[in-house]
Formats: sequence, C-alpha cells, structure tokens
Amino acid sequence: MHYLNISFSHKNSSIEVREKLSYPHESDMHGCLKKLNSSKFINESILISTCNRMEVLCSCNDVLEATSYILSVLSKRAGLSVKELKEHADIFDDSSAVHHVFSVASSLDSMVLGETQIAGQLKDAFRFSYDNGYCAKKLARTMKSAFSCAAKVRNTTDISSKPVSMASVAVSKLKSVVSDLKDKKVLIIGVGEMSEITAKHLISAGCDVSVMNRTKHKAEKFALSYGVKQIDYEELPSAINKFNIIFTATSAPEPILKYSMVKLCNFERYWFDLALPRDIESFTRGDIQLFVIDDLKLIVDENLGFREKAARTAQGIIGREIVTFFESLASLDIEPVIKEIYKKAYTSAREETARVMKKGFIPREYEDEARKMCEQTLKRFLHEMTLSMRNSSDMTGHALTTNMMHIFSQSIEKQVFIKEECEKK
Repeated sequence: MHYLNISFSHKNSSIEVREKLSYPHESDMHGCLKKLNSSKFINESILISTCNRMEVLCSCNDVLEATSYILSVLSKRAGLSVKELKEHADIFDDSSAVHHVFSVASSLDSMVLGETQIAGQLKDAFRFSYDNGYCAKKLARTMKSAFSCAAKVRNTTDISSKPVSMASVAVSKLKSVVSDLKDKKVLIIGVGEMSEITAKHLISAGCDVSVMNRTKHKAEKFALSYGVKQIDYEELPSAINKFNIIFTATSAPEPILKYSMVKLCNFERYWFDLALPRDIESFTRGDIQLFVIDDLKLIVDENLGFREKAARTAQGIIGREIVTFFESLASLDIEPVIKEIYKKAYTSAREETARVMKKGFIPREYEDEARKMCEQTLKRFLHEMTLSMRNSSDMTGHALTTNMMHIFSQSIEKQVFIKEECEKK
C-alpha cells in the first residue's frame, strides 16, 4: 500500500482555482469521498478543504492510477482540465506524502506560519472521514502521528508563541489603513471560528460590532456571547451600506454580497472577504477597499521572518517524527508474523505431547507438565529469533531474508552447544 497526497494551496494555486476546488458543505464532501473510494486503486481517503488549501490524502495500491483518477474527479468538480490541475498541484507519495501531512498539521505549510487554526481544521477533516467510513486504520495511524508531531512542534518551539490566524492578519491589515478604529461600525457576517477571532480583535480595538448570520438563533447566541448587536440576515442588502467595515466568513457556495446591492455612501468602506468560495462578488470601486485572502500575503511574509528560526527547529522535529512513524509501521507489519510463528509452535507442542502420551512414553498424569516443557523449549528457542525480527523489521527483501537465515543458524548452533554441554555433564 502507498500514501498519496494531492495538494492545491496558496503556494501553487490562485484564489480562483482554490475556489473552484473547494468543498464548503458536508454533502459535497460525502459525494467526493464516495467517488474516490469507489476506485479500485484507492482504499481510504480524507478531503481537506479550507480557505487556503484543498487536498486529498489517500491510501492506494497504485500511485499513478490513483493520481489519474483523483484528478479526473476534481476536474469535473472544478470545470478545469486535468492538464490544468496537474500544472497547479503538488503531488506527494509515500514518505513525501507523510512529511507533507506532518508539515501541514504543524502549520509549517500555512500562509500564516504558526497559525493555530489548521490543526483543528485537519482534525475535523479526519474525524468526518473516519466517522463516515471513508478512512480507517492506515490513515488513522498517520493522522494520529501527525497530530502528535504538531503538539511537539508547538510545545518545543516558539512558532505559535504569538498565536495568529488569517482573521488576526486581516484585522492587522485594517489597522494599517484605518488610523483609529474606536467607535467604527463593523458588521461581521458568519459565526464560525474565523468570525469569533475577528470579533475579539475588533471589540478589543473599541469598534461598534454587529453580527449577522443566515441562521438567526446562531447569530443571537454569538451576539450574547460577545456582547455585540445582532442584525437579521434579511436586512443584508440595506445593511452593507450602513457600515464602515465588513468582515465575511461564511460557507455560502456563491457570493452573498453582490455588486448590485452596493449604493453610493458619503464615507469610506473597508470590506474583508475571509471565505472560500468568496462571499463578496469581485468588483472595483473608489469608495470601497476590498481585501480577499490572497491580498493579506504581505503581512504574512513579514510574519514569516520572525518565525523562520522556529520553523527550522520544527522541521528537525518533523524529520525525527517521520522516522519514528515508519519504524512503528514496520513493527506493526512484523507482529502478525511473530504471532503466527508462536501460534504454530504451541500447536506443535500440543500435538507432540498428545503423541507421546498416546505412545505411553510418559505417564498420563504428567501430560500438563510435558506440554508446558515443550512450549517452554519452543519459546526459549524462538525468543532471540523473534527479538531480532523486531529489531530488523525495517529491512526488506533479500536483506531481511539473509538476516533471518543468520538468526536461525545462530539459534540452531546455540541449541546444539547447550545439548552438548548437557551431555558432557
């Protein structure tokens, strides 16, 4: 079996491409994962869809065939040719795929290096796939190790010492273009994690914050939690022309703020679209400054310099964790073999004990002792052999065969030596 990861991120794809490849709703994700797992080349799969990336991680039996199939599925979804997708995608297999997943979980592949959101998003993607039967033990082991690696990176380095997110970067950008945010009227559309982070920053800056959401009771709960105002979603067309600043972060499949809704106002406006697919229809107006995710990259690059040293340390941690991960996989592969060896040995011990009892070589009352002696002899004989098998579990092919023959010959020689010493006595 192989690991395969096909990645479209802020590093290789524009926001327009990522938008077409996004899966904002669970129904979309179900459809995609069902198609992926229906392939005879794919065994397990996980779909990761965030504002900065869309990735497919899978366990497969043929990397080339699985890659071709995944790209064909994504091509139909995005309305882009397979050739176009290949030009954008980063494709990783086996150890490079595991390294990429560990890096993503540790936030080293994020637009905002060290941001804390990606670990939660990755856990949600894994949980969705696992709970719905799209992935099982193989990818579960990988993800568990990736999360463990991410925890070590956070605890060992300063990469997340000053937690940042796309929302905090957006607010930072706002502060750079608006000198005084106190009492500025801000509308937040959406009530997810991105909106929560945004609200905290804006409230701290003294803004007059209101929230709006398609589901009213969620907006009311959000407003109560953060002490802000709540506006009914039906008022969206008129509300957008009453606020200095708007932040959107919904999971709508298409823009909810259309250019046709915009009216001329006597004040400057700053709109931040933190969603993918985008919430705000693309347009250019002199009285509105519109910022989308990719516009925030300058601040992100400034943040990168601060965290480069921590990132180098984090890469070392990831390297060691990958070695440990593959060693553990090798150990898992050898254990069933060792278990089967002992099972057959104990079966032979019982059969041999029954044979000598039937022949009358040993009195019937000593049957249990005779069986235990046989089992103990075989256990002693197999101990060094199986221990060496575990220690050599990272070997493959001829190397492992040669090593096992050496182990076996050593065990035989030791048993012969013990027997000869016993006879001398």
